[in-house]
Amino acid sequence: MDVSLNKGLATVALKDGNTVTMKQLRDAISKNAFSTKESEIVAIGQLNFKDGVWSLRITGPNEDYTLAPGHDAQPPSAGLAGKIVTVSGTVVAAPNGKLPTEIRFRSITEK
Repeated sequence: MDVSLNKGLATVALKDGNTVTMKQLRDAISKNAFSTKESEIVAIGQLNFKDGVWSLRITGPNEDYTLAPGHDAQPPSAGLAGKIVTVSGTVVAAPNGKLPTEIRFRSITEK
């Protein structure tokens, strides 16, 4: 973990196979008197498509996030549905007391 108080930034790198949830991360940050905002993420999981909505089930904690294309990102190809992928993007900040539910992705690549 790397923390910069001047930049207001914490960088957390988790090992493959971890089961840390977004709630656990958020609680640890809040416990130290900081708040969470948008966060950059690189996550591995299963890409799903249902009722016109793309989502990612992150491997390890099995948390689901809706996926929305970020600036200049293209929607994933239908052939990636059900496959294990790496998603890079931004976890959208949630209102106080709520957990984030959306990732604005920059890229999705098959693992």
